[in-house]
Amino acid sequence: MNRYPVWKYAIIVIALLVGALYTLPNFFGEAPAVQVSAAKVNAKVDGSTQVRVEEALKAAGLNAEVISVESGSLRARFDSTDTQLRAKDAIQKALVPDPANPSYVVALNLLARSPVWLSSLKAAPMYLGLDLRGGVHFMLQVDMPAALTKKVESLAGDIRTALREKNVRHGGINRNGQTIELRFRDLATLEVAKRVMLEQFTDLQMEDAPEGSDFKLSATIKPVAARTVQDQALKQNITTLHNRINELGVAEPVIQQQGLDRIVVQLPGVQDTAKAKDILGRTATLEVRMVDESGEARAAESGTGPVPFGSERFLERSGQPVIVKKQVILTGENLTDAQPGFDNQTQEAAVHLTLDAKGARIFKDVTRESIGKRMAIILFEKGKGEVVTAPVIRSEIAGGRVQISGRMSTMEANDTALLLRAGSLAAPMEIIEERTIGPSLGAENIAKGFASVSWGFAGVAVFMCTYYLLFGVFSSVALGVNLLLLVAVLSMLQATLTLPGMAAMALVLGMAIDANVLINERVREELRNGASPQAAIHAGYDRAWATILDSNVTTLIAGLALLAFGSGPVRGFAVVHCLGILTSMFSGVFFSRGLVNIWYGRQKKLKAVSIGTVWRPGAEVSPQSEQG
Repeated sequence: MNRYPVWKYAIIVIALLVGALYTLPNFFGEAPAVQVSAAKVNAKVDGSTQVRVEEALKAAGLNAEVISVESGSLRARFDSTDTQLRAKDAIQKALVPDPANPSYVVALNLLARSPVWLSSLKAAPMYLGLDLRGGVHFMLQVDMPAALTKKVESLAGDIRTALREKNVRHGGINRNGQTIELRFRDLATLEVAKRVMLEQFTDLQMEDAPEGSDFKLSATIKPVAARTVQDQALKQNITTLHNRINELGVAEPVIQQQGLDRIVVQLPGVQDTAKAKDILGRTATLEVRMVDESGEARAAESGTGPVPFGSERFLERSGQPVIVKKQVILTGENLTDAQPGFDNQTQEAAVHLTLDAKGARIFKDVTRESIGKRMAIILFEKGKGEVVTAPVIRSEIAGGRVQISGRMSTMEANDTALLLRAGSLAAPMEIIEERTIGPSLGAENIAKGFASVSWGFAGVAVFMCTYYLLFGVFSSVALGVNLLLLVAVLSMLQATLTLPGMAAMALVLGMAIDANVLINERVREELRNGASPQAAIHAGYDRAWATILDSNVTTLIAGLALLAFGSGPVRGFAVVHCLGILTSMFSGVFFSRGLVNIWYGRQKKLKAVSIGTVWRPGAEVSPQSEQG
């Protein structure tokens, strides 16, 4: 009656082994480390970089516990914070000889101390939030008026192009704040222009009025469209920040909107505020210009003459100088997508660009008029430009599909496409709040959270063992397994544990034991009704299951609501809460019954069970119970 088939015990054993394996990395803690990542598209972090770092550390008399290259970044782990700081200075001098033009980002970080064999099994500790791990916190204010001004400037250019295509003459188009002002000499032309603008620019609202002998048409963005522009600017900035922070290798960074025009950025484990601010301020955008092919430009390229007036000097990736004209044909604003790929003819790595309608039209006109000339595609990063490629225009290019290539590797093509997609910020941002939470404060929070969970577990276990005797021991063991599985699942999912998450963990302990209380009381009730011990155990588990399922499902619904609509600390609480409910249903029912079946299931003539005092109406103590 109370026996599990072998396959059920196999499931329990496998669950315990997997739970123990993936919980284990959380006990090794974290070590101070230095992380090196590329600051430029053409800078690579590979085996040669590792050799340079090892030589720099050896010259400084420092030893690293582990040095590895993972996901495009190098990480060196040390035994103390003092060694970490000295190592950072040594690596910085070796890899960044010119601080004004760095090729690498050298930042402080924290890495898990997990042994190699655990890491090879993909067993990693849970991510810890800012309040537990320490790190940096920024509050960024987005300049929404600047986003609207940028949009108005773009619309003014589009209006000028649209009127020219329709042969509508005007007396000038100017931007006054966030208003576009157009002047016309007669009312008929104004009406034609208004009709064109109403058809092509639905986001604008217009007013016209006479101004002396002329007529003025004022266009402003509609309030609904302005709100959309601001929302898009905020979302684009958040996306751009995500792409930039990837370079720091931060585990589970928090980047979220707060209010209508603010962004919160939390980088757990990062202690170098200056480097974090440097990464957040990075920008990469594209400019298309024509190459200056005059005799003076050729002389400037060879170093025998000055750069001609109206031109600039940039370097290709090979170091070859290129003289390009200052006039910008297209910018990254006209870029809608950038994807890595391959050249169909040479099979070399390339980046495929997609231009918007305006960009496609300009590019078509320029390429038609400049066949046989060279066009330079320049990537600007931190204000410094580099010529990605400068091909000769062979024919007119229409359709808005452009390909850039030029002796780049597949990794370089991926990085270039990523930077171009991230592009520059849609609106400027200003850091209005910043703070650093040190690892010592995080360690104190971890200690307090661990103590609360431990004391909560101990208190529940003492009560259960005192009140339900051996069945209380079974319940306490099941509760420990629940905690083990919860930590293992959080580690496997690489979830972020915060202080609210630890509070949820302590709460889950109290909620998880409810299932065993229901089962134990149900077994007692069956014993009071005169059932045999084996029948009481069987009925207790079977009849309590429906109640346990109902209560857990309703609690899970509330947790999912917190998960769906909450953010920040609330979401961290909800994740642990929901996972704890699921693991408690396995441990409290399936696992605890397995223990009971092993202990009592083989006894055919069971006379009593150790479940505490079973009170019967009108009787002292039930003979079906056993005290100790």
